[in-house]
Amino acid sequence: MAGFDTIEAVETEAQFWNVLTTIVSAPCPSHESLDNALRAWLYLVAKERDHYLDSEDDIASCSQKLKDSPIFRDNCDYVRTQIIYSLLQEDELGPLHVIANFLLLDGRTEEATFRRMVGEGCFGRLLDLIRNCASEDRRLHRLLLELMYEMSRIERLRGEDLLQVDDRFVAYLFGLIESLSDDAHDPYHYPVIRVLLVLNEQYMVASTSVAVSPASPSAPLTNRVVKILSMHGDGFRTFGENIILLLNRETETALQLLILKLLYLLFTTNSTCEYFYTNDLRVLLDVIIRNLLDLPTEMNVLRHTYLRVLAPLLAHTQLSQPPHYKRDQILSLLDCLRGSGNVHFTPPDPTTMRLIERVGKTPWLAEDNEPEKLSPKSPLGSLSISQSGSAVSIIANVSEKPGVQTPSRKADSAAPRPKESVSHHSEERRKPSVEHHPHNHSKTLRPQRSLPEVPKHRHGVPVPPLPVITTLHINGGGTKKSPPKLPPPRRHTKLRNVTAGAAQPPGSTPHS
Repeated sequence: MAGFDTIEAVETEAQFWNVLTTIVSAPCPSHESLDNALRAWLYLVAKERDHYLDSEDDIASCSQKLKDSPIFRDNCDYVRTQIIYSLLQEDELGPLHVIANFLLLDGRTEEATFRRMVGEGCFGRLLDLIRNCASEDRRLHRLLLELMYEMSRIERLRGEDLLQVDDRFVAYLFGLIESLSDDAHDPYHYPVIRVLLVLNEQYMVASTSVAVSPASPSAPLTNRVVKILSMHGDGFRTFGENIILLLNRETETALQLLILKLLYLLFTTNSTCEYFYTNDLRVLLDVIIRNLLDLPTEMNVLRHTYLRVLAPLLAHTQLSQPPHYKRDQILSLLDCLRGSGNVHFTPPDPTTMRLIERVGKTPWLAEDNEPEKLSPKSPLGSLSISQSGSAVSIIANVSEKPGVQTPSRKADSAAPRPKESVSHHSEERRKPSVEHHPHNHSKTLRPQRSLPEVPKHRHGVPVPPLPVITTLHINGGGTKKSPPKLPPPRRHTKLRNVTAGAAQPPGSTPHS
């Protein structure tokens, strides 16, 4: 096995990869040799991180080498345990970067890794690292945000984990988004937004369990994401703009649900129902209308969540004030979802129908119908017991596996039909012909009629198939076929002297 002396002698990129391959390929018959190999792998990758590993993909290649090695294949549980413990104990930024990269790569292929991390208390450790390493190592900071997001959306956090999240940390994340508002393509934007979205979901799940589980603490956890927006929303407007833009172009179902869960809470809370700018709300309404029309029939869970968000959006925000935005389009949407006179939309299920009617009874949408009284908005920062047991509880517990893409109704209907195989000549026959008119110089394209099918019977007598020649006669290689005889002369025509003409030598003048 390569030792640290060999690692220190690495001077080229090719030598680095050779030494790394040697380390992960070495036989490890005991736990002691396994520990030595893991230390050597971690030391080498961390030491050369700034020399030969410029991108996160390069470090991921090093992690993948370990995952593909006999070391991990034969001792995967032991290796995971050692690396998780290293995350809890390591303080140097270089090794922490390598450890976080490996855990993120491994957890995305094996969700048990993320569940194990939650059970070992890694959430609190990630909180401390994210707070402290932003100014020292931005690459590591972004990676830790991604690791926290992926881990938290796979496994429910413990109560003691959420209690470690304070107002200062949440405000710090919102502040990061504001500081990067001039660059929408900055890599920090989406990792930070996703962490805030998944924290909100964790608060919602924890609050609903308080209402139904007698073993839960008597005091519900305060949703600090909603609390910070309630108290300081005017200073964190960029976050609201970004989640609408993210919903507009996101195709992953799980992330759409995360956004919709937060939107529902914001629109049903007194102090946040007008957090968004009016123009942003109009964009959001356009996105919801488009997505609802585009959802296939089988996507009921996502459709229900969109409708549950649409009702308070129309009733509690600035959109409830005149001039009312796209009233006719909303009513047309509801008719389509009901399946009224539209062959493309099947009759909805009872839950969808009930949610459609709830949206339709919004005061400024309803005409002759009595407006429905929507559920009251919740107080600042917490959920009432009645809310937790109804819509919020349902929304909080809807989920989808990470990576599942939302199908499109338009994509399904626009899918190309299988074409019949046609020959080259039949394709040429289908091309339109050009018809020429004597007094018109323009050309008119006229589709040419297809040729009639060759009948298989002639006056009731089957036509035998043409004989297939299977023997090829080649000059000098078999019996030579005699040339065909000359056809008989036509009537009322003179027979040309073929014999005399054929006997003339080349270059001579024939006799007249």
